[in-house]
Amino acid sequence: MMMKKLFTLLTAALLACLLTAVSFAAPSPEKIDKQRAEIDTLSVQALNNLYAKIPSSKNVIKNCYAYATLSNTGMKLGLLGDAHGRGLAVNNATGEKVYMRMKEMGVGIGLGIKEYDLIFVIGTEKAWKSFISGDIKFASSADASASDGKVGGAIDGATIAGNGIWVYQMTKKGLALEASIKGTKIYADKKLNKR
Repeated sequence: MMMKKLFTLLTAALLACLLTAVSFAAPSPEKIDKQRAEIDTLSVQALNNLYAKIPSSKNVIKNCYAYATLSNTGMKLGLLGDAHGRGLAVNNATGEKVYMRMKEMGVGIGLGIKEYDLIFVIGTEKAWKSFISGDIKFASSADASASDGKVGGAIDGATIAGNGIWVYQMTKKGLALEASIKGTKIYADKKLNKR
């Protein structure tokens, strides 16, 4: 009798664990819509903060092939650092929207948490495809002034991120003069991009 009760309890506990695992593995459509709405809001906030600091950036974002915003939290404890974020890539040419994720591991001495936004300017279709597929290779060092690749001008406040891609980094204190994104992996969020 005691073994039967124990077996029943263990079976119920196992079933509860399986149901919980399934609910975490497959978010409901409502949860996905909520996460998308949160990211949409973060994207608008990131762009508005950028426009307030660098008014010319509004024209850059409007006229580029595509752009992406990623809102990140970075943490350094001793020698190791970690940053993760989520965001949205928008193709101005086609209207396509792709929800993105970011992961960065860094090494260096430090302590603290830093919240920041990365706003990417994507200049070509090839750069767009590399960006949303997660195949982008970020530049090892960024220049304080980045050529727009079209008329030889500069994108005020942006740094070169990779071939055909520039980035603005906004902290709570304002614009960072040089974005440090070496070792960063940016990729499409499979769950949020399912239709």
